[in-house]
Amino acid sequence: MVNDLAAQSHQEHYPGEVIRAEELDNHRFLFNCQNGVRLLLHVLSDKILRFRYLTDTPLSPDFSYAVPTDAATRLVPPEFVEFREKPDHYRLTTARLICIVQKETLKTRVLDRSGSILSDDEKGFHWEYDYDTGNDIVKMSKQVPAGVHYYGLGDKPDNMNLRGKRFTNWGSDTYGYTKGSDPLYKNIPFYHVLHQKIAHGIFFDNTFKASFDFAAERADVTSFWAQGGELNYYFIYGPSLMEVTEEYTLLTCPPELPPLWTLGYHQCKWSYFPEANVKEITSGLRDRKIPCDAIYLDIDYMEGYRCFTWSQERFPEPKRLVQELADDGFKLVVIIDPGIKIDPEYSVYQEGIANDYFCRRADGPLMKGSVWPGLCNFPDFTAPKVREWWSGLFKELIQDIGVKGVWNDMNEPAVFEKGTFPPDVRFDYDGHSASHQKAHNIYGMQMARATNDGVKQFCFPNRPFTITRSTYSGGQRYSSGWTGDNIASWEHLWLANIQCQRLSISGFSFIGSDIGGFVDTPTGELYARWIALGAFHPFFRTHSSGDHGDQEPWSFGDQVTDLARHFIELRYRLLPYMYTTFWQYATAGTPMLRPLTFLDQNDTETYLRMAEFGLGDNLLVCPITQPGAEGRWMYLPRGDWFYYWTDAPTAGGAEVWAAADLTRIPLFVKAGSVLPMQPVLQYVGEKAIEQLTLHVYFKNGTAESVLYDDGGEGYGYTEGQKTLRRFTVTGSENDLVITQAIQGDFQPSYATYRVVLHGVAGPIEVTTDGQAAQVTQETLETGLGLPTLVVAVGFGEVRVNVNPLTGGKIEVLVAQFS
Repeated sequence: MVNDLAAQSHQEHYPGEVIRAEELDNHRFLFNCQNGVRLLLHVLSDKILRFRYLTDTPLSPDFSYAVPTDAATRLVPPEFVEFREKPDHYRLTTARLICIVQKETLKTRVLDRSGSILSDDEKGFHWEYDYDTGNDIVKMSKQVPAGVHYYGLGDKPDNMNLRGKRFTNWGSDTYGYTKGSDPLYKNIPFYHVLHQKIAHGIFFDNTFKASFDFAAERADVTSFWAQGGELNYYFIYGPSLMEVTEEYTLLTCPPELPPLWTLGYHQCKWSYFPEANVKEITSGLRDRKIPCDAIYLDIDYMEGYRCFTWSQERFPEPKRLVQELADDGFKLVVIIDPGIKIDPEYSVYQEGIANDYFCRRADGPLMKGSVWPGLCNFPDFTAPKVREWWSGLFKELIQDIGVKGVWNDMNEPAVFEKGTFPPDVRFDYDGHSASHQKAHNIYGMQMARATNDGVKQFCFPNRPFTITRSTYSGGQRYSSGWTGDNIASWEHLWLANIQCQRLSISGFSFIGSDIGGFVDTPTGELYARWIALGAFHPFFRTHSSGDHGDQEPWSFGDQVTDLARHFIELRYRLLPYMYTTFWQYATAGTPMLRPLTFLDQNDTETYLRMAEFGLGDNLLVCPITQPGAEGRWMYLPRGDWFYYWTDAPTAGGAEVWAAADLTRIPLFVKAGSVLPMQPVLQYVGEKAIEQLTLHVYFKNGTAESVLYDDGGEGYGYTEGQKTLRRFTVTGSENDLVITQAIQGDFQPSYATYRVVLHGVAGPIEVTTDGQAAQVTQETLETGLGLPTLVVAVGFGEVRVNVNPLTGGKIEVLVAQFS
């Protein structure tokens, strides 16, 4: 008999005929094929189906780092599930979907209840045996209907629409990447499909090296595959793109609310040292009245790059330094990498060795690799005991010294010259022993998890703040992130816009880029345009390599200093809006940054555009990404909008010219919005906010806005110390009515609103809860003079009417919307 195992490693294998189907518990259905292949189909909700394919291998434990065991508590249980056998197929029906499983081939088809085909297998599930690793290379291919579009997949630095492209998930330290570089740092195997204005998503929960082909090799086929593990994916129905992201984010769990200060401006460099240099930078910010909440220390604060140590020469008294910074409003954030220096005199190394916390090679030796400290061992963050140990190491940094945040870098994991760990390195994988091939893509996520656990434990009762360079699906619940080692170029300003949008719709909204670029030195114009964009990204940080000169807001002359201050101040005024937008993300999974297609998927004009994006419900932003520009053409989604800088009303559904010199970024506000703003602070908590401004934008019709507040720190909100205010704006030719409904008991520091009316002119009279209100004309930061009034924070109704003495109609700028 010839042993053909090696030869079979290059053959594709397929399921046999289905010989039996059975209904298990909890809306699970098992299909058994004559050659031992099985499909376990699980109805998680009316909109989410899980497909788990098993070859003839034994059923492995059902374990996922992406989907927590309590995921079902965040999903709406299925209202209706019906399972029927037909002559040639099985039909599974929910309130929203129909799933067909073919008896002959095990191929599947998913339709909506109207009969529109959403997903149709081509080859369907198939696999190859990999003789070198012993794994199955598991594959899925689906048909590509005409006119389909693909979005998502994390931090891929390419066009927003992925059709015609191929990508790989294998977290990589990609210094100075360019457009099209692949793979990068993060591994998020989730994408959106938009066909005939109906959206669904595919989440391929497999941590091995995975690839995705969006009709690149064959124009009529899309496929995804992995170098091991199971073919395990979730079908997530929209029908809107926004709903797909929300459902996925709830499945993988959104983050907790962050401390409010983390949404302020952050200043970072590789590296600020010694202590005198840190003080020089923080003084420079305060002296120039440039708001800032966080200052960072890169690897040079350590003693020989040993994690959890301080350089005695550069930072002899870190606790005193942290307190002095705090007295001036700065929160200190420090970097921690995974590599632990091999040094018998180093306590962290000693503990790791004594307790067997470090990764080992297949035959037993410890994994060794060179990173910043030199030769290092690396903790196995997939082991619960190691995560607990690692978390405990933060006691001194956080609780004793007072550091406010931790930044994880090099955690793809990266190793100098070699790239990453060898494939035979072993991991605990939470009791499911695995090689590096399976654990690589989740290493950074599990490091961020352990780090967050430690910071959270020792900063209590305050909220934690962590940042990570590498992650996997679900990593948003542990950390914020940034887009890695970018370049000071106009192309990278363009990429920063795309990558942050893409990560946001991939469940990871707390994201930003290194403003100005990490590699090389930007011009003053590039830095000004970049900080204008960064002011609208959730994570707002300047960071650069010390090899390329200074990159503080004042490094490019007085004009750029003024511009940087201008946009940073705008960010601080917008903090109530930004925090509300984060609350929507944390509670409903709603992406904070929303590509144009997500704002109106029924408008085919949005499908290939990528510069414009929504921030929250009511703002539309479009950065200038070319030098020398005095504005740009951009597409406004359908509806009515106001240009923020001039208040010019503009009708959407068309390209418009947005004039924007260096003092502006193209920024539009949706008609009907109530946009909350606070006074400029030099840092969050500098002083109590005595009055909040509500910018009310006229709409001929009705619109609703929300404002969430819980004080921005601590966990009182989990016990009801929070307030949600719902504002409804209703406008007509004769009046404008603003109503407020309040839920919750949290009492803000301010007792009044300053209400600014946009799009309303002419003689008017205003009443608040039936009482006459005084209206004044005030000049705003934009230079606009607009009608303004002050009302109590608990008002129920503000009504703007025509002044009866004029005998005319209210002058509402409706005509300009056409």
